[in-house]
Amino acid sequence: MGQSNRSKQQKKIFVVATGLLMLFNSVFDSTIPSGGIRFIADGLLVHDETQLVLPTSVYLLGYVTGPLAFGPLSEIYGRRIVLVGSYVLFTIFTLACAISPNWPALIIFRTLCGICASSPIAVTGGLFADVYRSPLARGRTMALAMAVTTAGPQFAPLVAGFIGPVGWRWIFWISLIIAGVTLIPVWFLPETFQPVLEQKREKRANDVVTKALTRPLYMLFCEPIISLTCLYLSYASAIFFMYFEAYPLVFQGVYGMIDGIAGLAFIPISVGACIGLAIFLWYDSFLQSAKARKARWSTIEEYQRLPLACLGGPLYVLSLFWLGWTASVDIHWIVPMLAGIPFGMAFFLIFVALINYLVDAYHEYAASAMAAASCCRSVFGAVLPLASTPMFRHLGIAWGCSLLGFLSLLMTLIPFVFIRYGGWIRARSRFQ
Repeated sequence: MGQSNRSKQQKKIFVVATGLLMLFNSVFDSTIPSGGIRFIADGLLVHDETQLVLPTSVYLLGYVTGPLAFGPLSEIYGRRIVLVGSYVLFTIFTLACAISPNWPALIIFRTLCGICASSPIAVTGGLFADVYRSPLARGRTMALAMAVTTAGPQFAPLVAGFIGPVGWRWIFWISLIIAGVTLIPVWFLPETFQPVLEQKREKRANDVVTKALTRPLYMLFCEPIISLTCLYLSYASAIFFMYFEAYPLVFQGVYGMIDGIAGLAFIPISVGACIGLAIFLWYDSFLQSAKARKARWSTIEEYQRLPLACLGGPLYVLSLFWLGWTASVDIHWIVPMLAGIPFGMAFFLIFVALINYLVDAYHEYAASAMAAASCCRSVFGAVLPLASTPMFRHLGIAWGCSLLGFLSLLMTLIPFVFIRYGGWIRARSRFQ
């Protein structure tokens, strides 16, 4: 019996570790062109400034379409076939990016990379829910996933900024090497979805199409919790990716840093994400202590996760105003750079709270709920950064960040609404 339990625990650890590696590859690859875009543009003879955001934006557009299929299909055919199949294709298209003969080819391959890379974003929530039924273990696993999702994109511009001068293709060769190494454990990923293990999968093609295409969209428009969560996550995600356009304007434009050194500006965001993880673990321990002494508030679903988002929201607003009004030649560069710490904390806390809330509220349909959230926030993440450079050039860094900050202030109300009315909303959901 002891040996069996050890084997099961090792299997769970392997599944979680593999899922985290896939997530890292997905988000790392999403931003790696931004740190070396000048080298890519020069190498492929692109001179139109408006096109320079495309390698990142089209990747995120892939995030829009992929989850609509991958999330629900993983609830029909299982997690393994979806994750392994999409990751193999992701690796192949990453190779294609490295050997792209021209700019249109690169844009096409980046789009295909984004579609395939969206699979871990959409499916790992369900994967972790499969192996950890306990809300405590599942919540901590999702927190690790959120830390990877927040920190991973910050290292990519740094790597690209230093490797770009060697040759722009090496930016994608690095991604390919990391993806190839990760492919080894991915290939041995076991199936975790219980209905598939019990051979109860749906086999009718019309049901497959209906569920794959309609369930996430239905949940997005007909489930208020998902609708409002997607709105908040989408806006937060858009700002997150706008930073990859804004930081070069600040640290290269205002402070005159070179590409590689400017990439170091993203490190405080990763530090903030780590601090956010520590806050999550502290709150989780506090919550478990409250449950042990049977505190009434600890049994309310909305208090399990949402207070973290209530903290993260104001921090997000603070970080935007901090960056905007300290980015000046008269102020040392370390000051706006340190604004990344509350930004990373806020982004982590908002996402870990709301994503965990979704998974807890829609356990059996977690992959579809995550697919709806991923699709929606990817639309914002792909489209709004296209307007970031014109906005900052027109309004300036200070007022551009202020505009984002004022809009963020409105979003901070959403977790408070859930705390007040979430139980009533969930009781009327058809997915409970």
